[in-house]
Amino acid sequence: MKRILMRRLLLSVPLLFVASAVVFVLQSLIPGDAASQLAGLQATREDVLRLQQQLHLDEPVWEQYWRWLGGVFHGSLGTSLTNREPVTAALGARLPVTLSLVLGATLLATVLGVALGVLAGRAGSFAGRVIDLLSVGGLAVPSFWLGLLLISLMSVRLGLLPATGYVPFTDSPNAWAQSLLLPVTALALSGVTAVAKQTRESMLDVLRRPYIDNLRANGVPERRVVFRHALRGAAIPICTMSSILMVGALGGSVVIEQVFGLPGLGSLAVSATGSKDIPVIQGVAVYFTLLVVAANLLTDIAYLLIDPRVRAS
Repeated sequence: MKRILMRRLLLSVPLLFVASAVVFVLQSLIPGDAASQLAGLQATREDVLRLQQQLHLDEPVWEQYWRWLGGVFHGSLGTSLTNREPVTAALGARLPVTLSLVLGATLLATVLGVALGVLAGRAGSFAGRVIDLLSVGGLAVPSFWLGLLLISLMSVRLGLLPATGYVPFTDSPNAWAQSLLLPVTALALSGVTAVAKQTRESMLDVLRRPYIDNLRANGVPERRVVFRHALRGAAIPICTMSSILMVGALGGSVVIEQVFGLPGLGSLAVSATGSKDIPVIQGVAVYFTLLVVAANLLTDIAYLLIDPRVRAS
């Protein structure tokens, strides 16, 4: 097991370099630079050129990337060009917000999706068609539109939950949960139906296997057959779907954080892109890549725990 996990970690090192290089090249293609914005509207051309030289923005792209990479090897992601704050400090302050949003949405989608999928698998073909219809509808509804709808209903009309803002868990667990309930729900809706469909299909496939018939013939209660044997047999596809949802939620968090005014990594990426703050953009890309690697690693661990055949492969 340790050998498999170590191999996965080693394979993710090139992914970090490729992702950071691609992001660096793409952001260099965006018109303008941070020096022009920092210098202000009244700055002369000489002022802008002098500031570009101070910030090393006049260097070739490959040289800027090599300079940034050298800082990474020394444990630093650089300093923000706009407010001169260390990038690691800025990202560390916002990481709990994004983690709470993404993990909450993934957990909610998985739990509700598995419950609905099991019910649909036991209820028959009609429930299956309903799940299929809801799956298409859930994937078609944009998360930002659902977020705006939830704000209009739950915050503006009913006044039950806050529309925007974030309260740290250490300040008030109850207020923390309230501040995340609407954005987590908006981000998780499409995932619920996707997990439900995957659970139903996997459950039906497992329930057709001969060993399930043997269990029933030996008098094993149906509840035990479904939840202990069939659901475990269908667990690997469900884990795969949950991992995909978590990675998708990282991308969706960028929009949801803007809608609900959450101070997470996504909103920081948007503001940094607007100001061409290269170190911050690179830092967000590195953190997002690390979160994707962590999601895949957790999925591999789940595979190893669920199916012994994976450990033998």
